[in-house]
Amino acid sequence: MLQRMAVRLAAGAVLAVANAVHAQDNAPLMAAIFGDHVVLQRDQPIDVWGRAKPGEQVSVTLAGATRSAQADAQGKWAVTLPTMAAGGPHSLSARTATRQQNVTDVKVGDVWLCSGQSNMEWVVRNTINADSEIQHSANDGIRHVTIPHDAALKPNADFATPLQWRVAGPTTTPDFSAVCYYFVRELQKSVDVPQGIINSSWGGTRIETWLSEPMLRQLGGNDAALDLLGEYSSDPAAAAAHWGQQWQKWWTSQPATAGIQPWAGGRVPTGTWQRAPTPLTQWENWGDPTLAGYDGMLWYRATVKLSAAQAKQAAKISLGVINDVDLVWINGRAMASGFGGGERSYAVPAGMLKAGDNLVVVNDFNMWGNGGMHGAGQALHFADGTIVPLAEWNYQRPPPGLWAPRAPWEPIAGINILYNGMIAPLGKFGLRGVAWYQGEANAGLDDANRYQQQLQALFTDWRRQFESPLPFLVVQLANWNPLATAPVDSGWARLRDAQRRAVTADGRASLAVTIDIGNRDDIHPTNKQEVGKRLARAARHVVYGEKLSAFGAQPKSARRVDSGVDVLLGDFDGELRVIGSKDPGGFELCGLTQDTCHFVRAELRAGGAVHLEDAATGAVTRVRFCWADSPLCNLFDTEGLPVGPFEIEIGK
Repeated sequence: MLQRMAVRLAAGAVLAVANAVHAQDNAPLMAAIFGDHVVLQRDQPIDVWGRAKPGEQVSVTLAGATRSAQADAQGKWAVTLPTMAAGGPHSLSARTATRQQNVTDVKVGDVWLCSGQSNMEWVVRNTINADSEIQHSANDGIRHVTIPHDAALKPNADFATPLQWRVAGPTTTPDFSAVCYYFVRELQKSVDVPQGIINSSWGGTRIETWLSEPMLRQLGGNDAALDLLGEYSSDPAAAAAHWGQQWQKWWTSQPATAGIQPWAGGRVPTGTWQRAPTPLTQWENWGDPTLAGYDGMLWYRATVKLSAAQAKQAAKISLGVINDVDLVWINGRAMASGFGGGERSYAVPAGMLKAGDNLVVVNDFNMWGNGGMHGAGQALHFADGTIVPLAEWNYQRPPPGLWAPRAPWEPIAGINILYNGMIAPLGKFGLRGVAWYQGEANAGLDDANRYQQQLQALFTDWRRQFESPLPFLVVQLANWNPLATAPVDSGWARLRDAQRRAVTADGRASLAVTIDIGNRDDIHPTNKQEVGKRLARAARHVVYGEKLSAFGAQPKSARRVDSGVDVLLGDFDGELRVIGSKDPGGFELCGLTQDTCHFVRAELRAGGAVHLEDAATGAVTRVRFCWADSPLCNLFDTEGLPVGPFEIEIGK
């Protein structure tokens, strides 16, 4: 499995080598993004690129305009076609002396890159009122392409598989990104041009994996992970061993582990073990009440006796199916790690096995759903065909509250690799803007404190990639998780405020506030229609220059007065109003520490002023509004936009 994962993650390097040789006669001339039904960006020069034989002359024609280029020594070529107005259909062709590629039904309009994690990936067929939405979705002016999941160790020059642009209609729309489909559908009401959607999303992913290596190094604090990722591309076994050493250092630094080392042998304390069922099943099915519904880590341990002849052979270890993240030790040495809900099979490095008893230890970290190492086939496989089963497994549950660090080559929680596989291959494809819906995976308190800087870095990074001052439309995280009965220091609230601050500081970004349309019982709220409407409103302001409030009232200032604190809100349309109550709820005043935060009565006054009553304001330094994972926010403007969560300092 480790070797297969390395091969898959190294797709960028393999693709680069393959592209360096002469192109095959039947290979496409143009990059994969240029396919039938493609939408090209209007009102700007149109870049087209691809691969040919080194030195070959390539001519590209679109709507009567032709440009030519000569492929370089690696076969790369690129041309820039003139600016075009919205319209179509057109034909796009690339030809050499010996072959030709034609792309049909080309539209020119506005193109949006939609990216993030599962709420952006969420498809139309899983939204509210989906049957009706799909039935009435036929629209030749909306086209969508899904970028396949691909984690690459180096930036890919192109996508490894063909891409398919699809025209909106009852047979295609069900699999469109719901947020982006509803966004461009709403946008067409005021911007009547063809709309193209490039959906490059992957559920559960952190922002770090969507950033380029240069930007991650510029941010700081990422060099060790990037260096380890580089080692993995050339020697996955060595990288896995080094990752295991880092992981062990993390484990032993946790006070709760009390010095035990479950992967070790000899006289080192390894904890208390219990016999696991045979055959292995998912741990929720073991009848152990402490594992029913358990998400977290579990240790597995087995001993296998080998002959001297077996120990000298090349071998691989098969572990059945594992959910979700594993790290494997043999005889106290870390040797492999993997991710996902599939079968695990790893090559065993030479010299790791020995004659006599061999200790195999697996740490399984399950994040959601059923967990554990299960299914048949746990065994050592040797070069001579011998198979030695791994049986009589023992297990132990670690102390509560330990969430394991993650390897940098993991697609979900790694670093850089989704940028390499899913953004870099887009080259300089013309875009009108970017819609970004991500942050759930970074909503821990420590992560959220870094998120503003990371999001601003993403803006800069992608603008550099596409050589364009792209506008960014950011969906702020919706409400989720149980209601809070007292002030809390919420990672979700901190991340929402980081999103707001990043957008406000940028100048070419806007926000879609969704704090009122989430589902506290489901991290995937199905009302994507309203999300799309709010994105369209944000785009009308920041992209098309309409004079309207982009995303509702924003905090402008807070100052002490005799009877409390006055907060001034601005940048809203119409007036502010309270829904379902006489006064606004969700306001807090805080001092320097979390335990000083307390709810206060608020009174809405004219002109966006809110008065907060507090008899002892001397010690308070901050105002918070709707500061929880799932707050109840009841302050809106007359356009129906909620006042989103924020934290601001109290001025002097």
